[in-house]
Amino acid sequence: MQIDIPEVKAEVEAAFARYEEALVTNDVPALEGLFWDDGRTIRYGMAENLYGMEAIRAFRRARSPVGLMRRVSRTVITTFGRDVATASTLFHRETAPGKVGRQQQSWARMPEGWRVVAAHVSLIDEPV
Repeated sequence: MQIDIPEVKAEVEAAFARYEEALVTNDVPALEGLFWDDGRTIRYGMAENLYGMEAIRAFRRARSPVGLMRRVSRTVITTFGRDVATASTLFHRETAPGKVGRQQQSWARMPEGWRVVAAHVSLIDEPV
């Protein structure tokens, strides 16, 4: 298996950038479009465990658009072959001083393009 094929990695980096832009601008249709539209898609959030795209949609549509701006750092995207990737990043929000967010996503190439198939988001105290 080839790791980090340059053109595949560039595709996932572009998809991740689209996700980040959609997240901070609360572009719910774009966010929904970047997740695999399937009952097996999972998103573990700050205070919710979402199983299936219907639960993810309901969460996104009900979420407040206030305070979504963030700064990401230490983003690591790794591709495995041509069809699977992971994206991990840290994030900081002015609305959560002293905290660091962690986001990890599993991406898969679907017929319609790259989609998040599983995600985990958590918040911890900023390490000293």
